Amino acid sequence: MNKEVSPGFFGRLMTWGGLWRDIADKVSGADDLDNLNPDLPEDDARKIRAGMDDCLASRGGEVSARARAATLGRAYLSLNDQGRARFLEMLAREYATDHDRVRDTAAALMSVDSEDFTALQAAEGQMRDALVPPRLRLLKQFNALPRGIKFLVDMRAELKRLARENPALRGLERDMRDLLASWFDIGFLELQRITWNSPAAFLEKIITYEAVHEIRSWADLKDRLDHDRRLYAFVHPNMPEEPLIFVEVALVHGIAGNVHDLLDMSAPALDPEDADTAIFYSISNAQEGLAGISFGNFLIKQVVERLSHSFPKVTTFSTLSPIPGFRTWLDHRLAEGEPGLLLPAERKVLTQLSETGGDEGDSTGTPSGTKGQFKALIADPEWPNHEPVANALKTPLTRLCARYLVNERRPPRVEGRPATVLDPVAHFHLTNGARVERLNWLGNRSSKGLAQSAGLMVNYLYKLNEIEKNHEAYQGQGKVPTSTAIRSLART
Repeated sequence: MNKEVSPGFFGRLMTWGGLWRDIADKVSGADDLDNLNPDLPEDDARKIRAGMDDCLASRGGEVSARARAATLGRAYLSLNDQGRARFLEMLAREYATDHDRVRDTAAALMSVDSEDFTALQAAEGQMRDALVPPRLRLLKQFNALPRGIKFLVDMRAELKRLARENPALRGLERDMRDLLASWFDIGFLELQRITWNSPAAFLEKIITYEAVHEIRSWADLKDRLDHDRRLYAFVHPNMPEEPLIFVEVALVHGIAGNVHDLLDMSAPALDPEDADTAIFYSISNAQEGLAGISFGNFLIKQVVERLSHSFPKVTTFSTLSPIPGFRTWLDHRLAEGEPGLLLPAERKVLTQLSETGGDEGDSTGTPSGTKGQFKALIADPEWPNHEPVANALKTPLTRLCARYLVNERRPPRVEGRPATVLDPVAHFHLTNGARVERLNWLGNRSSKGLAQSAGLMVNYLYKLNEIEKNHEAYQGQGKVPTSTAIRSLART
């Protein structure tokens, strides 16, 4: 059964289709790529192939090149999931690097006299040209179109998803990542403060892209933009209508440990001039197609600098962060029956809880054995509402979470580099020079918070005079900077 074109692509087809139609009409043969079968069967694939060849032929001037790229882009947007997958596979397989040419230029380079600098430079240039796949030259042509860079960002998002199942697409995906990384260099990005007076379309995208704590309404968003709150986003000059990544900040007294209190719309606003702490409580990457292109660390550093300048009394910079991988890790440990996962004192408390039946309102049925009981208790979404159960779980869950954050590692991607921590949010902040400061019991009692981390949240502290030292310790030696309390918990 044919797949339907996704709503997102329908929207872009309506927007960009009209925007690019007039450009595409300037080149002969544009009609050949109209009314394609969305599945892209072979007859239509030949038309796409001819369109790609026309783009690469570079006939005519700049106007003709833009028209051909617009025609091909409109054709891509008209396809369904299956058709776009075939389009991308054609681009990946048939317009890749010519390996025979690379071998020939490499052999020619090796044969050049090392003292003949003119010949050596010419041979090196030929080899560089041979290493550039035709598909990369084709992709660059889309950047000249209105909103072309956003088109490529969305194309890479789709490509990343498809490449997980299709190895033939991975080379193209890497090419696109490298191309976008060069265009989204930090030097090209602008840090903007987003306020209630920002364009409504931009604010709507903030609501859509918020990935940590859902923005439930316009009133909720307005509260997050109040005078004791700040929201900053990186924006690219060629995508001014789109945030790339954004951070939400609360100006408060002391390090916050509960997200519900932080986001309580009925809580009185604090005069930001009296605040001593900036809490980074949500960092959201808005563009899936830019995954793996890191500019979050620059975002935090620039926001810290701006806040320090605006509010001299603010001297503490901390996050209130989720721990998205903790429950998954813990569930695996329990499923494998890891010996010694629970300490004797923790097993004793759980046994006593089982014998007393918890409080009168606790009707949770638990299997025999403390590990089985522990597993059943945390699987019950109502456990935080039963005080005896929550008290019994607090010590083991907090201790195991400290172990997960500090001690549990994944193998390094590059040989010779230290292993990194399992949790992706922890890795992000440790890479940026923060330290693991404090665990917060039931800091997030939402269903998402319980499912991800048994309700625990963590503060990562950015101590300005330690950021570089912490970064080097983690990146260079694999050491996780921690507070004394976290270090003690992780050793238990």
